[in-house]
Amino acid sequence: MNIEDYREYCLAKKGVTESFPFDADTLVFKVGGKMFALTNLSDFNGGIALKCEPDKAIQLREEFPDEVEGAYHMNKKHWNNVKPNGSIPDLVIKEWIDQSYLLVFNSLTRSQRLAVETENERPPGLIY
Repeated sequence: MNIEDYREYCLAKKGVTESFPFDADTLVFKVGGKMFALTNLSDFNGGIALKCEPDKAIQLREEFPDEVEGAYHMNKKHWNNVKPNGSIPDLVIKEWIDQSYLLVFNSLTRSQRLAVETENERPPGLIY
């Protein structure tokens, strides 16, 4: 996965915004004003920080010790840093991005979730 594919994939999700709230290099993707993915533009291969359920975060770190670790400057219980170096298929990384998005989306209030939705369809896995 490269930075362009990553950015395009994240922005294709409903209600996603991108910004640089920390510095000129840290690209952050949010849904409902909450972060679900971020990376360093200057060092994309250094990793993508993704939100993850705590048990799943540990499992992924054990399964992929060279590619997945606790995310730098984030709560390592809930955030993993995933290195998109080609060892993990892009499809798997996209699934993890989806999971991160859904974790954050489902944590929004009902009114925030409804505001994010711009169409009548609801993405699979959403809690109402």
